[in-house]
Amino acid sequence: MIQTENLSLAYGATPVVNNVSLAIPEGAITCLLGPNGSGKSTLLKSFAGLLPARSGRVLLDGQPLNEWDRQQLALRLAMLPQKPIVPDGILVKDLVTLGRFPHRKWWQKNQAEDNRIAHDSMAMTGVAELADRPVEALSGGQQQRVWIAMALAQETSILLLDEPTTFLDWGYQLEVLELLAKLNREQGLTVVMSLHDLNQAAQFADHIAIMAKGELQAIGSPSEVITESLIQRVFRVETKVTSEANGRPFCSGYAAALKAPEIAPT
Repeated sequence: MIQTENLSLAYGATPVVNNVSLAIPEGAITCLLGPNGSGKSTLLKSFAGLLPARSGRVLLDGQPLNEWDRQQLALRLAMLPQKPIVPDGILVKDLVTLGRFPHRKWWQKNQAEDNRIAHDSMAMTGVAELADRPVEALSGGQQQRVWIAMALAQETSILLLDEPTTFLDWGYQLEVLELLAKLNREQGLTVVMSLHDLNQAAQFADHIAIMAKGELQAIGSPSEVITESLIQRVFRVETKVTSEANGRPFCSGYAAALKAPEIAPT
Protein backbone atom coordinates (compact mmCIF):
# COMPACT_ATOMS: atom_id res chain seq x y z
CA MET A 1 0.00 0.00 0.00
CA ILE A 2 0.99 3.66 0.25
CA GLN A 3 3.72 4.57 2.69
CA THR A 4 5.88 7.67 3.17
CA GLU A 5 9.31 7.78 4.75
CA ASN A 6 10.60 11.12 6.05
CA LEU A 7 8.77 12.81 3.18
CA SER A 8 9.26 16.52 2.54
CA LEU A 9 7.54 18.37 -0.30
CA ALA A 10 7.85 21.85 -1.75
CA TYR A 11 6.59 24.12 -4.50
CA GLY A 12 9.76 25.62 -5.88
CA ALA A 13 11.71 26.99 -2.95
CA THR A 14 8.66 27.04 -0.66
CA PRO A 15 8.49 24.05 1.74
CA VAL A 16 4.97 22.69 2.27
CA VAL A 17 5.30 19.26 3.90
CA ASN A 18 8.09 18.43 6.33
CA ASN A 19 9.41 15.01 7.33
CA VAL A 20 6.14 13.04 7.24
CA SER A 21 6.23 9.28 7.79
CA LEU A 22 2.94 7.37 7.66
CA ALA A 23 1.31 4.25 6.27
CA ILE A 24 -2.14 4.09 4.66
CA PRO A 25 -4.03 0.95 5.74
CA GLU A 26 -5.21 -1.23 2.87
CA GLY A 27 -8.97 -1.64 2.46
CA ALA A 28 -9.75 1.22 4.86
CA ILE A 29 -11.03 4.79 4.65
CA THR A 30 -8.31 7.24 5.64
CA CYS A 31 -9.02 10.95 6.13
CA LEU A 32 -6.45 13.73 6.11
CA LEU A 33 -7.53 16.60 8.36
CA GLY A 34 -5.97 19.95 9.12
CA PRO A 35 -6.37 23.73 8.77
CA ASN A 36 -6.07 25.42 5.40
CA GLY A 37 -2.48 25.35 4.20
CA SER A 38 -1.55 22.41 6.40
CA GLY A 39 -0.31 20.29 3.49
CA LYS A 40 -3.24 17.86 3.03
CA SER A 41 -3.71 18.41 -0.70
CA THR A 42 0.03 18.47 -1.31
CA LEU A 43 0.41 15.14 0.46
CA LEU A 44 -2.36 13.62 -1.67
CA LYS A 45 -0.62 14.82 -4.84
CA SER A 46 2.55 13.07 -3.75
CA PHE A 47 0.58 9.83 -3.19
CA ALA A 48 -0.56 10.04 -6.83
CA GLY A 49 2.95 10.74 -8.13
CA LEU A 50 2.00 14.27 -9.18
CA LEU A 51 4.59 16.01 -7.02
CA PRO A 52 8.16 14.76 -6.59
CA ALA A 53 9.68 14.49 -3.14
CA ARG A 54 12.07 17.18 -2.00
CA SER A 55 13.52 14.56 0.34
CA GLY A 56 12.37 11.20 1.64
CA ARG A 57 10.13 9.03 -0.50
CA VAL A 58 6.69 7.64 -1.24
CA LEU A 59 6.32 3.87 -1.59
CA LEU A 60 3.52 1.95 -3.28
CA ASP A 61 3.46 -1.77 -2.53
CA GLY A 62 7.02 -1.40 -1.23
CA GLN A 63 8.35 0.14 -4.46
CA PRO A 64 9.37 3.82 -4.70
CA LEU A 65 6.66 5.69 -6.55
CA ASN A 66 9.11 7.33 -8.95
CA GLU A 67 10.07 3.86 -10.23
CA TRP A 68 6.52 2.99 -11.26
CA ASP A 69 5.54 3.02 -14.93
CA ARG A 70 2.84 5.68 -15.35
CA GLN A 71 0.36 3.34 -17.01
CA GLN A 72 0.88 0.69 -14.34
CA LEU A 73 0.40 3.36 -11.66
CA ALA A 74 -2.90 4.39 -13.30
CA LEU A 75 -4.04 0.78 -13.00
CA ARG A 76 -3.27 0.83 -9.27
CA LEU A 77 -4.70 4.17 -8.13
CA ALA A 78 -6.99 6.97 -9.27
CA MET A 79 -7.14 10.55 -8.02
CA LEU A 80 -9.96 13.08 -8.12
CA PRO A 81 -8.78 16.67 -7.66
CA GLN A 82 -10.76 19.25 -5.73
CA LYS A 83 -11.93 21.07 -8.88
CA PRO A 84 -11.98 18.66 -11.84
CA ILE A 85 -12.54 20.37 -15.18
CA VAL A 86 -15.55 19.14 -17.16
CA PRO A 87 -14.86 19.05 -20.94
CA ASP A 88 -17.42 21.20 -22.79
CA GLY A 89 -20.47 19.25 -23.88
CA ILE A 90 -19.25 15.83 -22.76
CA LEU A 91 -21.93 13.30 -21.87
CA VAL A 92 -21.92 11.35 -18.61
CA LYS A 93 -21.31 8.01 -20.33
CA ASP A 94 -18.39 9.42 -22.32
CA LEU A 95 -16.71 10.94 -19.28
CA VAL A 96 -17.06 7.72 -17.31
CA THR A 97 -15.64 5.72 -20.22
CA LEU A 98 -12.50 7.89 -20.12
CA GLY A 99 -11.64 5.95 -16.98
CA ARG A 100 -10.90 2.98 -19.22
CA PHE A 101 -8.01 4.76 -20.94
CA PRO A 102 -5.20 3.08 -18.90
CA HIS A 103 -6.51 -0.32 -20.00
CA ARG A 104 -6.13 0.38 -23.72
CA LYS A 105 -3.36 1.11 -26.17
CA TRP A 106 -3.49 4.66 -27.51
CA TRP A 107 -4.80 3.53 -30.91
CA GLN A 108 -7.58 1.29 -29.56
CA LYS A 109 -11.22 2.33 -29.46
CA ASN A 110 -13.69 1.43 -26.74
CA GLN A 111 -14.36 -2.28 -26.60
CA ALA A 112 -17.55 -3.99 -25.43
CA GLU A 113 -15.80 -4.73 -22.14
CA ASP A 114 -15.02 -1.03 -21.64
CA ASN A 115 -18.66 -0.09 -22.20
CA ARG A 116 -19.85 -2.81 -19.81
CA ILE A 117 -17.50 -1.70 -17.03
CA ALA A 118 -18.45 1.96 -17.56
CA HIS A 119 -22.15 1.03 -17.31
CA ASP A 120 -21.53 -1.02 -14.16
CA SER A 121 -19.62 1.91 -12.63
CA MET A 122 -22.49 4.29 -13.36
CA ALA A 123 -24.94 1.81 -11.84
CA MET A 124 -22.84 1.50 -8.67
CA THR A 125 -22.76 5.27 -8.24
CA GLY A 126 -26.41 5.83 -9.11
CA VAL A 127 -25.90 7.84 -12.30
CA ALA A 128 -26.82 5.25 -14.97
CA GLU A 129 -30.07 7.08 -15.74
CA LEU A 130 -28.02 10.23 -16.45
CA ALA A 131 -25.79 8.52 -19.03
CA ASP A 132 -26.97 10.59 -22.01
CA ARG A 133 -27.01 13.96 -20.25
CA PRO A 134 -24.25 16.57 -20.46
CA VAL A 135 -22.13 16.53 -17.30
CA GLU A 136 -22.20 20.32 -17.08
CA ALA A 137 -26.02 20.23 -16.80
CA LEU A 138 -25.91 18.16 -13.60
CA SER A 139 -25.98 19.33 -9.99
CA GLY A 140 -22.76 19.42 -8.00
CA GLY A 141 -23.61 16.22 -6.15
CA GLN A 142 -24.50 14.41 -9.37
CA GLN A 143 -21.26 15.57 -11.00
CA GLN A 144 -19.25 14.27 -8.07
CA ARG A 145 -20.91 10.87 -8.45
CA VAL A 146 -20.03 10.87 -12.15
CA TRP A 147 -16.37 11.61 -11.38
CA ILE A 148 -16.35 8.76 -8.86
CA ALA A 149 -17.91 6.51 -11.50
CA MET A 150 -15.09 7.44 -13.87
CA ALA A 151 -12.55 6.52 -11.20
CA LEU A 152 -14.31 3.18 -10.63
CA ALA A 153 -14.22 2.46 -14.37
CA GLN A 154 -10.45 2.81 -14.07
CA GLU A 155 -10.62 -0.38 -11.96
CA THR A 156 -8.04 0.60 -9.39
CA SER A 157 -7.91 -0.56 -5.79
CA ILE A 158 -6.99 2.88 -4.38
CA LEU A 159 -9.03 6.07 -4.72
CA LEU A 160 -7.55 9.43 -3.69
CA LEU A 161 -9.93 12.39 -3.31
CA ASP A 162 -9.01 15.98 -2.53
CA GLU A 163 -11.87 17.50 -0.51
CA PRO A 164 -14.67 15.65 -2.38
CA THR A 165 -17.42 17.49 -0.46
CA THR A 166 -16.23 21.03 -1.25
CA PHE A 167 -18.95 23.27 -2.77
CA LEU A 168 -21.67 20.70 -1.99
CA ASP A 169 -24.59 21.33 0.35
CA TRP A 170 -24.91 19.19 3.45
CA GLY A 171 -27.21 16.60 1.90
CA TYR A 172 -24.95 16.04 -1.10
CA GLN A 173 -21.90 15.90 1.18
CA LEU A 174 -23.41 13.02 3.13
CA GLU A 175 -24.57 11.35 -0.08
CA VAL A 176 -21.01 11.35 -1.48
CA LEU A 177 -19.48 10.13 1.79
CA GLU A 178 -22.05 7.36 2.14
CA LEU A 179 -21.30 6.29 -1.44
CA LEU A 180 -17.57 6.11 -0.70
CA ALA A 181 -18.27 4.12 2.47
CA LYS A 182 -20.44 1.70 0.48
CA LEU A 183 -17.73 1.23 -2.16
CA ASN A 184 -15.17 0.63 0.55
CA ARG A 185 -17.41 -1.88 2.29
CA GLU A 186 -18.69 -3.75 -0.77
CA GLN A 187 -15.80 -3.43 -3.24
CA GLY A 188 -12.88 -3.35 -0.79
CA LEU A 189 -11.80 0.00 -2.24
CA THR A 190 -9.07 1.78 -0.29
CA VAL A 191 -10.18 5.42 0.08
CA VAL A 192 -7.87 8.30 1.03
CA MET A 193 -9.42 11.76 1.16
CA SER A 194 -8.88 15.17 2.64
CA LEU A 195 -11.79 16.73 4.54
CA HIS A 196 -12.49 19.81 6.61
CA ASP A 197 -15.39 18.58 8.75
CA LEU A 198 -14.15 16.72 11.82
CA ASN A 199 -17.51 15.09 12.54
CA GLN A 200 -17.78 13.75 9.01
CA ALA A 201 -14.28 12.32 9.27
CA ALA A 202 -15.09 10.80 12.67
CA GLN A 203 -18.25 9.21 11.26
CA PHE A 204 -16.84 7.75 8.05
CA ALA A 205 -13.09 7.21 8.54
CA ASP A 206 -11.34 4.16 9.91
CA HIS A 207 -8.03 5.99 10.10
CA ILE A 208 -7.23 9.71 10.48
CA ALA A 209 -4.04 11.68 9.97
CA ILE A 210 -4.02 15.27 11.21
CA MET A 211 -1.67 17.81 9.62
CA ALA A 212 -0.70 21.32 10.70
CA LYS A 213 1.96 23.63 9.28
CA GLY A 214 3.14 20.87 6.98
CA GLU A 215 3.80 18.38 9.75
CA LEU A 216 2.00 15.29 10.96
CA GLN A 217 0.41 16.00 14.34
CA ALA A 218 -1.46 12.77 15.06
CA ILE A 219 -2.43 9.54 13.38
CA GLY A 220 -4.75 6.74 14.45
CA SER A 221 -8.41 5.83 14.80
CA PRO A 222 -11.02 8.63 15.13
CA SER A 223 -11.33 8.10 18.89
CA GLU A 224 -7.55 8.26 19.28
CA VAL A 225 -6.94 11.51 17.42
CA ILE A 226 -10.13 13.58 17.70
CA THR A 227 -9.68 14.94 21.20
CA GLU A 228 -10.48 18.27 22.79
CA SER A 229 -6.84 19.10 23.44
CA LEU A 230 -5.69 18.30 19.91
CA ILE A 231 -8.54 20.29 18.31
CA GLN A 232 -7.65 23.27 20.47
CA ARG A 233 -3.96 23.00 19.59
CA VAL A 234 -4.30 22.37 15.85
CA PHE A 235 -7.53 24.13 14.89
CA ARG A 236 -7.62 26.77 17.65
CA VAL A 237 -11.18 25.78 18.47
CA GLU A 238 -12.67 24.84 21.81
CA THR A 239 -15.23 22.06 21.59
CA LYS A 240 -16.79 19.28 23.59
CA VAL A 241 -15.94 15.79 22.34
CA THR A 242 -18.35 13.05 23.34
CA SER A 243 -18.68 9.41 22.29
CA GLU A 244 -21.60 8.35 20.11
CA ALA A 245 -23.46 5.06 20.57
CA ASN A 246 -21.30 3.55 17.82
CA GLY A 247 -18.16 4.52 19.73
CA ARG A 248 -17.16 7.29 17.36
CA PRO A 249 -16.34 10.78 18.69
CA PHE A 250 -18.61 13.76 18.09
CA CYS A 251 -17.67 17.44 18.43
CA SER A 252 -20.22 19.99 19.63
CA GLY A 253 -20.34 23.50 21.08
CA TYR A 254 -17.67 25.10 18.91
CA ALA A 255 -15.99 28.33 20.04
CA ALA A 256 -12.81 30.05 18.92
CA ALA A 257 -10.01 29.39 21.38
CA LEU A 258 -8.71 32.75 22.56
CA LYS A 259 -5.39 31.41 23.78
CA ALA A 260 -4.77 28.19 21.90
CA PRO A 261 -1.28 26.79 22.52
CA GLU A 262 1.18 27.16 19.68
CA ILE A 263 2.13 24.12 17.61
CA ALA A 264 5.72 23.37 18.46
CA PRO A 265 8.03 22.66 15.49
CA THR A 266 9.34 19.10 15.27
